[in-house]
Amino acid sequence: MQDIWERLKSVDKPILIYGTGNGADKIIDELEKNNIAVSGVFASDGFVRERFFRNMKVLSLNEAEEVFGDFIVLFSFGSNRMEVINNIKSISEKHEILAPEVPVCGGDIFNLEYAKTHAKEIKAVYNLLCDEQSKKVFEQTTLFKLDGNINRLFACETSEDETFKNIIKLNNDPCFLDLGAYNGDTAIGFASRFPDYSQIVAVEPDEKNFKKLVSNTKDLMIECINSAVSDIDGYIGFENNHSRSSRIGGDKQISSITVDSLLNKFSFDYINIDVEGLEYKTILGAEKTIKTTKPKMLVSCYHKSEDYFMLPLKILEFNPEYKMYMRHFPYVPAWDTAFYFI
Repeated sequence: MQDIWERLKSVDKPILIYGTGNGADKIIDELEKNNIAVSGVFASDGFVRERFFRNMKVLSLNEAEEVFGDFIVLFSFGSNRMEVINNIKSISEKHEILAPEVPVCGGDIFNLEYAKTHAKEIKAVYNLLCDEQSKKVFEQTTLFKLDGNINRLFACETSEDETFKNIIKLNNDPCFLDLGAYNGDTAIGFASRFPDYSQIVAVEPDEKNFKKLVSNTKDLMIECINSAVSDIDGYIGFENNHSRSSRIGGDKQISSITVDSLLNKFSFDYINIDVEGLEYKTILGAEKTIKTTKPKMLVSCYHKSEDYFMLPLKILEFNPEYKMYMRHFPYVPAWDTAFYFI
């Protein structure tokens, strides 16, 4: 098969970018690297205004159709909002719409050459998955990463209710560790699903997000920790974006803890790991926990291309007794995709 980048080299229609954020910059950079021309950019009606992006005037969809007629749309941001997803489906009735996979936290592009290079690891992960839905998710998201066909995501998505019904089953009084707790939304969801929980520990590095976390969860039995989580107990560089995209690597030095350092105080039944590209180092810092107490875990796998195979293989190296599942929740592109270890 051709990956999306090779295919776009030979299309005879104009190529337009839908969106004007960081994702659009990454996509245009990759297109330029492959000598693929971008004809224009458009935004949703509420975001058009009188402005330019990458030296191109930002159009509405109607304006783009008046100027270019038929064209290929490259979707360049992430959303799980139904009005956005429905709009994508509406656009697809008139224009071919693709969503190029560009890593959220940088690094290699998951193109055909990359997939061939890592074929051994990719096949190994597939063969270790424990149910047919997991294999379907892995197949469809792998193909999506290569060709950008959004329909592949629609074909394999499930709900969180399905996950908690068929995969995550916890004993009474569970203790929950939420890494990358953001504003408390995941912790609140856990408390509502397991009202008999014994304790929640929520770790969030961004100061502004942490204040929201504390405020939003004040009625819960929760310990909030303002720190990053990685493979060291100490300090690491951090970039405050005051959103879900705050990440490691900036100039500001903040505290860092490991999961294993929390073992002296807590015994976790379920760990949620969604730490904006620091998943692998977080797993390294949880080696003792994974080997000795084997908590159930959700591990996000969409921030870097290598997360797709490095994360599960490292966890199963630490503890081969885990059963591994994979799920994708409604989201475009393939964000909210995670491995589950039970």
